[in-house]
Amino acid sequence: MSATRKKKFEPVPESSSRESSAIAAATVAASRPKRVPKAPKRKIFLALAGNIGAGKTTAAKMVSQSFGFELFDEPVIDNRFLKDYYKDMKRWSFTLQLEFLIRRVEHHELIHRVAKSCIQDRTLYEDPEIFAKYLHGLGFMTDGELELYFEYFQRTTKTLTHPDKVICFDVPNVQVLLDRIKKRGREEEKGIQSQFLRGLSGYYATFPMVLQGKYGIDVLTFDVSTLDIRNGKGREQFLDSVSTFLNA
Repeated sequence: MSATRKKKFEPVPESSSRESSAIAAATVAASRPKRVPKAPKRKIFLALAGNIGAGKTTAAKMVSQSFGFELFDEPVIDNRFLKDYYKDMKRWSFTLQLEFLIRRVEHHELIHRVAKSCIQDRTLYEDPEIFAKYLHGLGFMTDGELELYFEYFQRTTKTLTHPDKVICFDVPNVQVLLDRIKKRGREEEKGIQSQFLRGLSGYYATFPMVLQGKYGIDVLTFDVSTLDIRNGKGREQFLDSVSTFLNA
């Protein structure tokens, strides 16, 4: 009678064990259903505000795709005065502000007629409350031009509906803004200096209070200095916050 041969046990190598665990974790994550943001039941007019390079355009597209909102982009790509403005701000600041005013008023009129919820990339109110005042303070708009701009603003916005809600992006670190501006590579923005952005940041620091106090608009302030909202946990965190804000 032959003796039963015992099978020798060989431990699994540590590297293989780690790889198996990683594969198992990835499989579980992939099989887990993706969280779907809760869209509001009623029509919402949402707008985004923030300094140049804060990430508004990226966020607007994400919200539009995730919640099914109609997207109204900031009118910069086909703007007929923007390139000239960055070359000679003193000559073109007033002209550019009027151009933006006309385009954003058009957006508001369209948004009023659209049946579905809408998101606007940059608010109508950043121009009079931030850019016009700032450019005047820098000497790029005369007293008369500023007064005339405000007259146009008052006359063209009398019957417009305010956004229901505004998300204000906060990026206190100017270097973060410069890095993002450089990365997106818009030709006309190459000459933007840190001092110019720092001055705008001062106005943006109080803008949420202006929206709430002067215009009666519900505001969510979101710090996107270090948070990458484009993917992963940063994206989930941002969309969850937006969903809660929209449904509040």
